[in-house]
Amino acid sequence: MNITSQLELTHSKTHLLAGLTNESRQKLILDIASVLELSANKILEANLLDQNNLSDSDPKKDRLKLNEVRIADLVLSLKQVANLHDPVGQIFSDKILENGLSIKKIAVPLGVVGIIYESRPNVTMDVSALCLRSGNAVVLKGGKEAEHSNKALVEVIHKALLANNLPVELVLLLPSDRSVVEELLKANRFVDALIPRGSEALIQYVRQNSLVPTIETGAGVVHTYIHKTADLEKALEIVVNAKTSRPSVCNALDCLLIDVSVCNNFLPKLSERLKDISVKIHADQKAHFALFNAGYPFLFEASEEDFGKEWLDFVLTIKVVDGLESALSHIAKFSSKHSEAILAEDEAVCDRFLSEVDAAAVYCNASTRFTDGGEFGLGAEIGISTQKLHARGPFALEKLVTEKWIVKGNGQIRN
Repeated sequence: MNITSQLELTHSKTHLLAGLTNESRQKLILDIASVLELSANKILEANLLDQNNLSDSDPKKDRLKLNEVRIADLVLSLKQVANLHDPVGQIFSDKILENGLSIKKIAVPLGVVGIIYESRPNVTMDVSALCLRSGNAVVLKGGKEAEHSNKALVEVIHKALLANNLPVELVLLLPSDRSVVEELLKANRFVDALIPRGSEALIQYVRQNSLVPTIETGAGVVHTYIHKTADLEKALEIVVNAKTSRPSVCNALDCLLIDVSVCNNFLPKLSERLKDISVKIHADQKAHFALFNAGYPFLFEASEEDFGKEWLDFVLTIKVVDGLESALSHIAKFSSKHSEAILAEDEAVCDRFLSEVDAAAVYCNASTRFTDGGEFGLGAEIGISTQKLHARGPFALEKLVTEKWIVKGNGQIRN
């Protein structure tokens, strides 16, 4: 399937967005929110078609699911994005050289942003809103699991574009067929940045094969370390929240590290909370012993492959460590540099953890579930960037721009 002509057409329309005022882009996003609200029933019907194609045991089903609450959250998120500070036109520097040249550096849209993602239809709306708000056209390549949902959501966006006298080609939804991916990866003439969002396999494939500059939103292999000075009641609530509140998302807890001196006290209490939710625990030898004695029913011996794994399900790996150094070494070896947490009452220990752990978001005495653009006050997000160039952490509106130098003269020539 040839998509080059479609990409070229989208690319050719980007100047129409770049020429809009901040107020015009705000109005566009608010109009999308209004149409989304009015179209809720139609979107839910489309989403139900997608849900019916997945079994209840598939962890992707929760990420796929839309309901009235999640659509209301999307509407609220759109309104928040509309009211965010405009990143376009920001002046980074402005000076007059000795020869009289005026040189100004400003923020401008990237141009065309492509995103390849899997079974999360909310991404369709979040990404489109962020791109349009920052003056960028967007190319969406969703997965087949959300095909009906994505089509219904893009129809909403297209209605708002037309109502604002803008071409629908500014938001292009590609076929869910995987065959178009190869062509998209080679479309560096028409796509300015490409963002893969999904499994580690997808992200690495795009990174290794794309000619388009790629911004990596990495998988979340998330650790929480319970230090011997932790408030164990507080730790219990944090761990349960980080693992069970929504296990299918990238900021959910995957591996619990716990100091040997508190494991026999803490793990039986944790087992009482997790067994009611049928969380499968892959435990190292010491943790397995404590949980076995506590009668935990969903217990497995951890293999080396279980560490460094993003579960995206009601599954947890537990390892007993011998203090801070051991925890730091384990995280350094297995972290995906997404979100890492320490639970401790020793301020010096916390400060060292926050300073030495290399991750996009590092926590002290809080759940890692907060790693999110909305929770961080950034509105919606495109993903959580785990790389270090251009953007790191929640990749939101402020990072969807690049720089342009504006040089004005009155006849200067270089000697």
